[in-house]
Amino acid sequence: MRKENTSRIEDESAKSIVTYYDDRLAIVDSIASLKAREGKGGVKVDAFIAFMCLKGTASVNVNGETNTLKANDLLICRPNIIMESSFRSADLEFRCICLSPEYMRQMFLLSKATWDAQQTIEKNPILHLEADEAALFCQYYDLLRSKLTGSLRKHRRETTDALLRAFMYEFHDVLERFITLTPRSYTSGENLFFAFTELISSSFPKKRVVAWYADRLHITPKYLSAVCKEVSGYTASDIINQYVVKDVQLLLKRADKSIKEVANELDFPNLSFFGKYVKRYFGCSPREYRENCSKHLGDED
Repeated sequence: MRKENTSRIEDESAKSIVTYYDDRLAIVDSIASLKAREGKGGVKVDAFIAFMCLKGTASVNVNGETNTLKANDLLICRPNIIMESSFRSADLEFRCICLSPEYMRQMFLLSKATWDAQQTIEKNPILHLEADEAALFCQYYDLLRSKLTGSLRKHRRETTDALLRAFMYEFHDVLERFITLTPRSYTSGENLFFAFTELISSSFPKKRVVAWYADRLHITPKYLSAVCKEVSGYTASDIINQYVVKDVQLLLKRADKSIKEVANELDFPNLSFFGKYVKRYFGCSPREYRENCSKHLGDED
C-alpha cells in the first residue's frame, strides 16, 4: 500500500483496509483487507464514499442504518459517518472510492447540487446502475488505481485530478436518472446556505456556536441565521443542532465508547453539559438513551 501525507480516514486502524490513500482520496478493493476489521467495530470515515458492488451481496451499516447491496448497486455516503460491514457473501466483489470533503468541493459534485438532491441521496443512498454504467465506473476505477499504485510519475497528481473530474461529470449524468437536477441560478443567499451546510457536514467534532461558522464564511452570525431562515425555514443554530444530534445518536449507540469518551469526542466541556444537551433533545439522560437503544436492538433479535 502506498500513501502520501495524511488521509482523511480518521480511524487509524481503518487505514489498514485501503489499497491506497493520500490527503485527497482512498481506494479499497480487497475482501482480505476487510476481514482485518472483523470484530473491531465500525470505521469512522470523514469522506465522500462511492461503494460499487460488482458481484455477490453485502450489507453495510452506515450510521446505524443497514444498506443491502447486490450486483451493480452503488452506495453513496457523505462525510463523517460510522461504517461497518455486517454481512458479505463469499463471492463478493466490489470497488470503493473515498474522497475528502475539501477535494470534493474542488471537484464540484454534490456541493453544486440542490439542497433537495442532497437530502434525497441521504435518504436513498443506493443507486442501481445499468450494466454499461457499472462497467464505466470500473473503467475509471481501474485506470485510477493503476495510476496511483504504479510507478510515481511527475504529473501523477494532475493526471488523477483529470480522471476524477471526468468521472464526476459521468456520475452527474447517471445521477440525473434518479434525481431531477434542474439547472438554475442560485441567489447569493442560497450559495451561502449551501456553503454553511457543507462546512458543518465536513467538520468533526461540530462546533455548536453560530459565530464559529459565520467567522469562516466572513459574515456576521445574525446575517447567517437570517439567510438560513429564509432558505430553509430553520435558523443557523437549528441546523447546527440537527447535525450535532445525529453525531450524538451515532456515538451513544457505540457500546465500545464510554459516555465520557463520547462527550470528549464531541467537544463538550464536561459530562454535566453533555447530559443537559442530551436531555434537551432526547428527553432522557445519555445513559438512559443508550440503554433504550440496547433494549430496542435486543427486542429486534
